[in-house]
Amino acid sequence: MPAASSSASATPGASRGGGRVSAFTMRAVARMSRARWFIFLRRVYQYQNGPRSDLGSNPFNSPGWLALELGVIVAQMLITTTVVATSPKERPAWPLRLWVTAYNVGNVLSLPLLYWRHQHSLAARRGDDPEMHGAGDALRDSSYLMNKARAFLELFFAMWFVMGNVWVFDARLGSFHRAPRLYALCIGLLAWNAVVYSLPFLLFLLLCCFVPVVGYALGYNMNSASVGRGASDEQLDALPRWRFKEPDVPRDREKDDQECCICLAQYREKEEVRQLPCTHMFHLKCVDRWLRIISSCPLCKQELS
Repeated sequence: MPAASSSASATPGASRGGGRVSAFTMRAVARMSRARWFIFLRRVYQYQNGPRSDLGSNPFNSPGWLALELGVIVAQMLITTTVVATSPKERPAWPLRLWVTAYNVGNVLSLPLLYWRHQHSLAARRGDDPEMHGAGDALRDSSYLMNKARAFLELFFAMWFVMGNVWVFDARLGSFHRAPRLYALCIGLLAWNAVVYSLPFLLFLLLCCFVPVVGYALGYNMNSASVGRGASDEQLDALPRWRFKEPDVPRDREKDDQECCICLAQYREKEEVRQLPCTHMFHLKCVDRWLRIISSCPLCKQELS
């Protein structure tokens, strides 16, 4: 009997612990779905899988991303130049210096394209119409040439990536000990490019596999909340909550006062409920999940203040 009573007493504690873990997980997922990096990844996915009608809608032309690209290009140029300059006596079996030099030339040619993307994205966000300024044909021709140059650079980097893998990982010659710095530099550049080329697949795994599984397990729509329509934790904490108490004398009440319209279950004694500014009442867990997706009443659609 003591063992049975101890196990029975441990059950409520375990359930409370599980509830705290579930609430913590829900808050963490809600904050992640409203984070800037998650919203940016959703914009990237929607851009890659939707119509690309205008340049300004491209998330890769945002100021933050362009600044990140500029920083990566400058860092690669400095690192490759330093390594090549400090390893004049290394004699690799394959022409790795040629590979690194051509890679650096590609980075240099990327700088004017980066500036062009920045200028055109600014013009697109301002809503400037080139034809209204009498220079529509010239700007269209320059955009066509820049897009062709960008496509050529992307093709060059892809082919150079394959060539670098062939030269660096050719184990027949085994010349790593003859040029350790150059080999380490090339392996680092190849690893970085491998991560960049795998980003679409990683993005697919995140948004099409991980997010739906987490949303189904928690009953929380991360995709809808990331648009910014959900209520914040501060807004939820400001709403009144209490434990439901059944009145002693039965009285005639409206149906939406007797049961939660979200789960369609009757209110029970000591269940936690929450009241919205429109005076509608719901189960605490039900309405919190709803408000994190859309910050309005499920019945009258009144927005939270």
